Amino acid sequence: MRYSDDIIEEVRTKNDIVDVISQYVRLKRQGSSYFGLCPFHNEKSPSFSVSPGKQMYYCFGCGAGGNVFTFIMEYENFTFGEALKYLADRAGVELPQMEYSREAKAAADYKAMLLEINKLAARYFYYQLRKENGQQAWRYLIDRGVFEETIKRFGLGYSNKYRDDLYKYLKQKNYSDSLLRDSGLFQAEEAKGMSDKFYNRVIFPIMDVNSRVIGFGGRVMGDGKPKYLNSPETKVFDKGRNLYGLNIARSTRKKYLIVCEGYMDVIAMHQAGFTNAVASLGTALTSGHASLLKRYTQEVLLLYDSDEAGVRAALRGIPILKEAGVESRVVDLKPYKDPDEFIKNLGGEAFEERLSRAMDSFMFRVSIAEREFSMNEPQGQNGFFQRCAQMLLELPDELERNLYIEAIVRGYGERFGVNAQDLRRRVNTQALKGTPAEMRIRPKTGNPEKKEKKSGGDKAQKLMLTWLTAMPQIFDIVEKYVQPEDFTVPLYRQVAQMLYQQHREGDVNPARLLNHFTDSEEQREVSSLFHAQIPLEGSEEQKKAFADTILRIKEESLAQSTRTASTMEELQKMVEKKRELEKLRLHANELYISFE
Repeated sequence: MRYSDDIIEEVRTKNDIVDVISQYVRLKRQGSSYFGLCPFHNEKSPSFSVSPGKQMYYCFGCGAGGNVFTFIMEYENFTFGEALKYLADRAGVELPQMEYSREAKAAADYKAMLLEINKLAARYFYYQLRKENGQQAWRYLIDRGVFEETIKRFGLGYSNKYRDDLYKYLKQKNYSDSLLRDSGLFQAEEAKGMSDKFYNRVIFPIMDVNSRVIGFGGRVMGDGKPKYLNSPETKVFDKGRNLYGLNIARSTRKKYLIVCEGYMDVIAMHQAGFTNAVASLGTALTSGHASLLKRYTQEVLLLYDSDEAGVRAALRGIPILKEAGVESRVVDLKPYKDPDEFIKNLGGEAFEERLSRAMDSFMFRVSIAEREFSMNEPQGQNGFFQRCAQMLLELPDELERNLYIEAIVRGYGERFGVNAQDLRRRVNTQALKGTPAEMRIRPKTGNPEKKEKKSGGDKAQKLMLTWLTAMPQIFDIVEKYVQPEDFTVPLYRQVAQMLYQQHREGDVNPARLLNHFTDSEEQREVSSLFHAQIPLEGSEEQKKAFADTILRIKEESLAQSTRTASTMEELQKMVEKKRELEKLRLHANELYISFE
């Protein structure tokens, strides 16, 4: 499901990347590029580079990079199609009718129908709340202090007590049972057939950042179980990548977002003027949530219930936010259990004051660690400071680590006769032993699993692509020895094929090439190819690096071909390629390019 390459390129070229990014980031010219503070991770020194020549951006701190489409997708949490439309409107480009393949059209139509079903269901629930059957739900909301204006803003509704009420309504719209089942609004039983998943509940429509209804939450009327029920995951609803209330909170003017536990917490805070509140959807905070939050803020206040479960939720969320580059603080609501209860008893001003006193998340972890040890005994005190040392080692920045050492000593040093030097020695001793793996902060990545370390062959392929995009004049020499099929990493081979094609057409343009990649991880990886720093000094070092890179690429290519060869003819070709490689190795000193 793509527009033509010509249209995509027209939109890109009519949106100068410096002009677009300057709307979001304060940029300062340095040489041929512009630099600013990266909007995708927290930093104090500018490492975010925008190149008007390449029409690309790259952050040397977190690795975020791409062209103007990538930036809008990442910053606004748009799909490629949404970013294209946004930039087309900005540049005054009229988009033609979308070109669909049969499969893409079917997938798009399927999602569109699920969204339409959700919209119809939300309207139906909203209507039911105002009927006689919905009076109990209406009274529940009013008794909870929810204003009618708030009910309207959040689209709150009611699901009737009859278990086929919504089903009958939507069947009148001629939707198939298969599609209705896929919507997550119904459950199918062999004996009873289709029935409504939500019945006799207050309904909370769940919207994505673009205010499209993607799912529902329901609070039971009476003593039924479970108390709260959420839609299952569908093709349009991913619990781990959406947050309740973000469609409103994304436009807040406050410098932080508040993450709490439930629908009513969000509603109570918005109604009291705290329109920067969001909640996860029946799940713990995930890396997907953290990435989503990063699009809209640099700081999050964690505001979970003040019971033990709420403390555990905050402790789980802190490292996830840290990994995504989001600073966090923790709000203490005691003696009240949740923000709804707090605001009802003390009001909005007191709540604002409590938010301003939110505790630094690292020091919150320290305070919770204190509870685990018997602090009136030497053994417990020693265990506590050992735990502090382990946590301090999670901080890769030495200055940050020293600041927290001083903060811990201010809070606990006088009481236990410990100074900064004592704690620093404990940290150094712990560093020699190694920090427990489960205590470490993982590297920043969209994938929670550790990425495989790149081999020397992979690095050589990446380096060659960097050279080819930075210095297209070397193509004539490189293509004598290396062809796209020599790149064994599938993504690198794909990029090489595009670059070689662009070279044949006389225009090596990495920003245009990036139009072909819409997956965020692929965009990040491809962008890094175009912005790698190559610290080579002197012609001899340059000559050796070029020769080593050529040879390593050819060696990897031969090794892969040998592993996959299955016929006598293919094996004979491998023998011939091996002879060519040996000949090339003997004349490696003749391989040379100028990096000037």
